[in-house]
Amino acid sequence: MPPPPTARAERLVNLVLALLSTRQFLSAERIRTTVAGYEDAATDDAFYRMLERDKAELRELGVPLETGKQSVFDTVEGYRIARGDYELAAIDLAPDEATAVALAARLWDSPQLAGAARTAVTKLRAAGVEVDPAAASEVQPRVRTTDPAFAPLLAAARAGRAVTFHHRGHPAAPARVRTVEPWGVVSYRGRWYLVGHDRDRDDVRCFRISRIEGDVTPIGARGAVQRPAGVDLVDLVARSAGPPPPSGTARVRLVPGRAAGLRRAGRPDPQGDPDVVELDLARVDALARWIAGFGPDAVVLEPPELREAVVVTLKAGLADVTSRAGAGAP
Repeated sequence: MPPPPTARAERLVNLVLALLSTRQFLSAERIRTTVAGYEDAATDDAFYRMLERDKAELRELGVPLETGKQSVFDTVEGYRIARGDYELAAIDLAPDEATAVALAARLWDSPQLAGAARTAVTKLRAAGVEVDPAAASEVQPRVRTTDPAFAPLLAAARAGRAVTFHHRGHPAAPARVRTVEPWGVVSYRGRWYLVGHDRDRDDVRCFRISRIEGDVTPIGARGAVQRPAGVDLVDLVARSAGPPPPSGTARVRLVPGRAAGLRRAGRPDPQGDPDVVELDLARVDALARWIAGFGPDAVVLEPPELREAVVVTLKAGLADVTSRAGAGAP
C-alpha cells in the first residue's frame, strides 16, 4: 500500500532539508540512515525505488538536484542541492501583502494543510521579507477541517481518482453508498462540500462533507478523473444549497413552567407574552433540532421555515422509533 500523501510530503521535505544542510554529496545509504521517512522501506529494492521516485518528483518541482562524487577516489555517487540555485530570488512585498500571507498561514486549522502554509511564511522570512506577526494577530481566521473525510477527498480530487463513501442526504435520512468522480472540495457558507460526478445518479452532485460517515475509499487509477474545463465549483454548490437561510429572530411559545433551557437562552417577547421567548436565528437546522428536543413543550410561532424544520425533525424521530420498535418485535 502506498504511503499517505502527507507522509510522502514530509519525507520529501526532510530530503530537501538534508541535501541543503551540507555541501557534500550524500550517498543513498547515508540518506537511508539519516533522513526520516526512508526507514520504513522493507527491503533494499523498496528503498531504492522510493528514492528514485522522490528524486524524480523533486526535479519535476524544479528543485536543482545534483548528482556527483566527493572526490575521484569515491566509487559511489551522491546527491545534494546547490543552495545558490535553490534560494528564492528577491521578493518585494508591501507590508499589507506580507501580512496577508501570514494570515493565510494561520487560516487553516487542519494538520494536513497547516504545514504547507507555515512553510510559505518560512521561505518568505528566509528571503528577507518581514512578516509582522503582530499585524496578523489582530485577526484570527480559521477554516476548520475536522471532518475525517476532508483529507482523503482532497487527496483523491488532486490525484484524479474516484471515491466511494456513505453519505446522508439529510441528518435524519439513512446513509447511502455513493460512487463519485471528485472534481474538487469547496467551502460555502461555513460548510465544506465535495463536488463531482455521481456515477450512481449519472449527474453532477454536491455532497456536504460533514454528512459522510465512515471511510472514504479511493478506486480506479490515478488521473482517471478529469475536472471539466470551465466548471465553477462554487457556483455549483451555491445552486445546490439554494437561497441563503433566514436570519434574524424566532418566536417560540413555551408551556408554563417547562422548557427551562429555552427560557434561559431566549429573550422576553417584545409583544409582552410571558410564555413566548425570542431566539436568535442563525442556523435553522441546529435550532430546529434543539427545539424538537423539548417535544410538545415548545411550539414555533415564526418564522415558517423554522416551524417546518421542527416538524420534519419530529417526524423523522418518530419514524426512527417506529422502525426500531418494529425491528425488535417478535
